[in-house]
Amino acid sequence: MSEENKIQIFEDKKIRTAWNESEEEWYFSIVDVIEVLTDSNEPRRYWSDLKRKLKAEGANQLYENIVQLKMPSPKDGKNYKTDVANTEQLLRIIQSIPSPKAEPFKMWLAEVGRERIDETIDPELTIERALETYLKKGYTREWINQRLQAIQVRKELTDEWDSRGVKQGVEYAILTDEITKAWSGMTTRQYKNLKGLKKENLRDNMSTLELVLNMLAEATTTEISKEKNPQSFSENRSVAKEGGEVAGNARKDIEERTGKPVITSKNAVDFSNLISDVIENDYDKNE
Repeated sequence: MSEENKIQIFEDKKIRTAWNESEEEWYFSIVDVIEVLTDSNEPRRYWSDLKRKLKAEGANQLYENIVQLKMPSPKDGKNYKTDVANTEQLLRIIQSIPSPKAEPFKMWLAEVGRERIDETIDPELTIERALETYLKKGYTREWINQRLQAIQVRKELTDEWDSRGVKQGVEYAILTDEITKAWSGMTTRQYKNLKGLKKENLRDNMSTLELVLNMLAEATTTEISKEKNPQSFSENRSVAKEGGEVAGNARKDIEERTGKPVITSKNAVDFSNLISDVIENDYDKNE
């Protein structure tokens, strides 16, 4: 099975998914769905009990057709086998879960499936939906343009890593950490801590200048990798550090010329408040 792992969001909660290209079918992590629908602190135990219930109800075909796929753990990022279900199977499982969120979730499932098929036909829709999502969150168009460009730069880097045999998950995280540390002076975790983040996306909480420097670091790493042709993970790690150092030198130069730090504790909430203040000030001036 050829899968494309992705995180989907329902009511601000993450659900791990895998897209099967040949089947044109989404597979959803069952324990993630159960956690969302039931707010259970032990979704795995809930699913274990539910499996016995389904078997007792005679839903043997559903039970036997549940497959497992390797998905990254939200705790350590490592890939573990996880029970997954396609849309049809998931709808049957949802019927056995008493939850007021069941109907909204069914509508969400239908929307996720339709959007993915649409995006396969016309990839530009992915960009348009991302733009719409960021606008709703209160980001400026200038910031959004940089963020979308950052996504493209990141994709080019991960494509380069794939071609060098770098494995998704832990190895991606280690190399990303090397880049971040080299340009910002902090590990990714330290950077997140500075901004008061837990599981939130770090790039979504960067200023425009932070984003630009992060892009420079990743784009430079890609170019150096193409020229140096690293053959081992250790060599890829050295290249990542080199790419980050280029952006790190740029950061230090900017800070020397402006007299203020590039990296701050400001996050998405601060950026949204800043935008609101500007709008309110303009409104007051026009009154």
